[in-house]
Amino acid sequence: MRNTRTNTRGLALSVSLFAVAIAAGLQIEPANAQDTAATHAASKPQTQATDKAVYYVDFRARTAASYGHAFVWYGRADQKQIEVAGLHPASESVVPYVLGHVIPVPSETGKSYGDLDEGYVTASYRVYMTEPEAKRVFAYIKRKQATSPLWNAATYNCVAFIQDIARYMSLEVPGNWLLYPEDWVKQLKQLNHGRRYMSSPAVAQAASAKTSASAQNPLAPANAAQAASAKPSASAQKPLEPVNAQTAAAGGY
Repeated sequence: MRNTRTNTRGLALSVSLFAVAIAAGLQIEPANAQDTAATHAASKPQTQATDKAVYYVDFRARTAASYGHAFVWYGRADQKQIEVAGLHPASESVVPYVLGHVIPVPSETGKSYGDLDEGYVTASYRVYMTEPEAKRVFAYIKRKQATSPLWNAATYNCVAFIQDIARYMSLEVPGNWLLYPEDWVKQLKQLNHGRRYMSSPAVAQAASAKTSASAQNPLAPANAAQAASAKPSASAQKPLEPVNAQTAAAGGY
């Protein structure tokens, strides 16, 4: 009888321990599942941010005292920071600009007076690209800025400078850097049929699909270019300022 009771108690203890082990296992498994889900959730925003990063180069022309000025904006459409690259005489005086029609003169390759003011823009053509493409193109632009020490109206002017950038991006170019900046930018857009992406059509569609979430929101423009057309800036409505010596020194051709 005592052996029977002892065996019964031992069996009950074994069953109890087994039940506790099963319960503990069930609690650990959901915890692991939650940890995995949390890990994916933490990495998801970073992946989405990378997918939505849209880089661009914007070929632009603006008014100046003479022929006008050509330059590029480049950066990310989801950021306000704008990089500017353009070739122009390295001075606020009109003297180097005048001499540059005869002999090469020292140049600068950053922004000049009026480059950030939409009120002066006469033509614009923006091309979007992927992050790998942007790294390559932006590096080329910076090399051009570092290795373009001279400006001359006839041999290497602001149009010739951005034409090299367009060629590097495999865009069709007018091929004549003596055109007025406004005419050159408009012809560039026409020759490329308004092409919006640097990549092939298949890659362009993939890039467009990645940003479809923001495009589906009717209240938010899909990109900076649409935003500008949807709501003209105050500077775009501002009349042009009178021509003066400072504007003349700001570039032109």
